[in-house]
Amino acid sequence: MNAELKNDLYLRALSCEDVERTPVWVMRQAGRYLPEYLKVRKQAGDFMTLCSTPELACEVTLQPLERFKLDAAILFSDILTIPDAMGLELYFAAGEGPKFKKPIKSRADVTALPSLDPNDSLRYVMDAVSLIRKELNGRVPLIGFSGSPWTLATYMVEGGGSKDFSKVKGMLFSDPSTLHELLNKNAIAVTNYLNAQVAAGAQSLMIFDTWGGVLSPENYKQFSLQYMQQIVDGLVRNADGRKVPVVLFTKNGGRWLSDMTDTGCDGLGVDWTIDLRDAKAATQGRVALQGNLDPSALYGSPESIRTEVKKVLDSFGEGPGHVFNLGHGIHQFVNPDHLAVMVDAVHEFSAVAKS
Repeated sequence: MNAELKNDLYLRALSCEDVERTPVWVMRQAGRYLPEYLKVRKQAGDFMTLCSTPELACEVTLQPLERFKLDAAILFSDILTIPDAMGLELYFAAGEGPKFKKPIKSRADVTALPSLDPNDSLRYVMDAVSLIRKELNGRVPLIGFSGSPWTLATYMVEGGGSKDFSKVKGMLFSDPSTLHELLNKNAIAVTNYLNAQVAAGAQSLMIFDTWGGVLSPENYKQFSLQYMQQIVDGLVRNADGRKVPVVLFTKNGGRWLSDMTDTGCDGLGVDWTIDLRDAKAATQGRVALQGNLDPSALYGSPESIRTEVKKVLDSFGEGPGHVFNLGHGIHQFVNPDHLAVMVDAVHEFSAVAKS
């Protein structure tokens, strides 16, 4: 499809192959902590215009690669594009985050949700993927992504963000069959959406289960993991003559890493609430691990950032299968120079360890 990949460390690490140093990228690396992003965001006028204009989405996707020695680019988009395309009418209230004008309130609302053709209603995402892949010109791999069915459902039922998830958990306990119908529709939509991203040029995929950690162990397996399994089973796993690795990330999901490994995914995102050595033990080397520096560590001094990076690398220890990342997205008010310190420290320490 494109130029030969010049830096494939990230893809090789996700396949648990030996690498010269630990690859690094950062969740939300294209975003509000960068002044150049804020400039383009202002130019766009609003967040959804930025997401839905392929040229602008491409520009902000590439911005962090100009500043930092990162080993992957991730599509600039939003996890809520799918429910927006289903007609829930996404908007962003000032200071309040994402909201839906037409949240899910009943089984009838779920039944009425349309089937999505991602190359129609979400064509702007595929156009952005194709453009980014072209502009990368083989520099680093491009990661496509989606929210998990459960995480999408939390926003769809709550109508936006939530602290107690009372509406979606109320549905879980009082009307589980309706929630399962919604989750199944989401899983089908996510599978088609991610496969369309691969066809457009994505070279790796990530599923963000941001709110899986609010569930009990039994409910996590039934209402979140089951549907991520459905997606993994339905994904295109090879393109351009190369494996397309799939990474699952459940925030606060350290206790379920073994179960997540059983899905057949290639890698697991790990947040900072579990040591990588324990995550490695739980997964027994069956998958690669991505993470897991506490994002708040980037508020520290350059010296302390270097110390914390070393701790993460030491926690993973020897052997292949590590992609360095934060344990969640980078914070809005982090000094970009501090991220540069982190990236440089990963390069320095991991290269020494592998020499």
